[in-house]
Amino acid sequence: MKIELAKTEIIHFVGIGGIGMSGLALIMRRMGFNVQGSDVYINKNVERLKKDKIKVNIKHTKKNVINATIVVVSSAIKKNNPELIEAKKKQLPIYKRGEMLANIVSLTKNIVVTGSHGKTTTTSLLAAIFSKTKLDPTIINGGVLNAIKSTAKLGKSDWCILEADESDGSFIYVPPTYSIVTNIDREHMDYYNSMNDLKNLFIKFINKVPSFGKSFICIDNKNNRDLLKKIKIKNFYTYGINSNAQFRIKNIKQAKNFSEYDLAINLPGKKDTVIKTIKIPLLGIHNILNSTAAAAVGLTIGISKKIIKNGLKEFKGVQRRFNKIFTYRETNFYDDYAHHPTEIKEVLNGVRAAYKKEEVICVFQPHRISRLKDLKKEFSSSFKKADIVILCPVYAAGEKIKLGFDYNSFAKSIIRNSKVKLFMIQNQYELAKLIKNTIYGKKIVVGMGAGSISAWMRELPSLI
Repeated sequence: MKIELAKTEIIHFVGIGGIGMSGLALIMRRMGFNVQGSDVYINKNVERLKKDKIKVNIKHTKKNVINATIVVVSSAIKKNNPELIEAKKKQLPIYKRGEMLANIVSLTKNIVVTGSHGKTTTTSLLAAIFSKTKLDPTIINGGVLNAIKSTAKLGKSDWCILEADESDGSFIYVPPTYSIVTNIDREHMDYYNSMNDLKNLFIKFINKVPSFGKSFICIDNKNNRDLLKKIKIKNFYTYGINSNAQFRIKNIKQAKNFSEYDLAINLPGKKDTVIKTIKIPLLGIHNILNSTAAAAVGLTIGISKKIIKNGLKEFKGVQRRFNKIFTYRETNFYDDYAHHPTEIKEVLNGVRAAYKKEEVICVFQPHRISRLKDLKKEFSSSFKKADIVILCPVYAAGEKIKLGFDYNSFAKSIIRNSKVKLFMIQNQYELAKLIKNTIYGKKIVVGMGAGSISAWMRELPSLI
């Protein structure tokens, strides 16, 4: 599908190397738009864009927007960015990523996945189900799908499966036909003034679903349950382990390489049914919930039970979601994106349920000073299912604010509240030295965080 519109437009992405920005830029390029961008570092996302012949400048400077006619800005971009200042000076139209995404998908049938946690995996599971059908959806995801080795794919049908980011409120612009709300948690309070503000925006989003669509809401999450009471038109289905869920998870079994469950379905005006033995190659209750959301949408739009089960069973995974990266002295090393207390707990709960005897070591790099300040207490008690925590310095993510408390005291609070042994390190070389001197036998080491920890974990084999 090539676009005949906007032939004369040059669309410049400020912060194009971000996972969401790069996916949108890639889709727009493949649709026929003239796309370029800039970022401060070369990363894998930038390398993927360059393979598609998208021009990317590595440095933010006003020269980058000389020829631009439209500017798209990442939520990570600050107001003093020289490209943003120049775009305003030139009176160019400036859009948030979510606004541009909404414009691009406004003419498709959209399955929009949002929530505080689990968006990327749920979007990917939906894509896996659709891949087993004759439908060929456009996919715009917040992580790299192993099946397509990219964050995005331009499909030939009028279906679109996309992840909508709530971090800056821009998810409200995306027009859903079907929507999934995985959960709502205390997150991105640097943008939202309160939890009420966050919840109210989710209510607005759910109310945008048209009469011929449906919302799918996880009833296990307390904040989600609060929303359900306030939604006047009950155009939604619920899913979860909760006994009141309309798509109810039962008979859970967790093993080292997979999770398995039955799904009991009880919908108004329809005959009760049970889908037996749904199997996913993922660990943890959180991933069982994510797969249930994907299955519920698939069933509602008419995809067969057999296709759904096959799609979920053969799911190829998402990068940075408990991916095994290497083995050293019988110890398996994993990489995970978990950077919020809830995510850390869910991952460790899943690991502990599957690996009951192995020692579990968590290498944790806090991401963003503002998040650590806001959730210090919650972080300190989120490692209870680990045996050892290796605490890295905070990855500031460009924030200039002060931490406001002693980091050694934070480490002691983790020891006290999570009942773990703890080591503090200053850099990846100290991490490598600690691993080399202390790791032997059948253990699980999981690197967690949204900053440079993934690179640290992947570079360990060359340092040990």
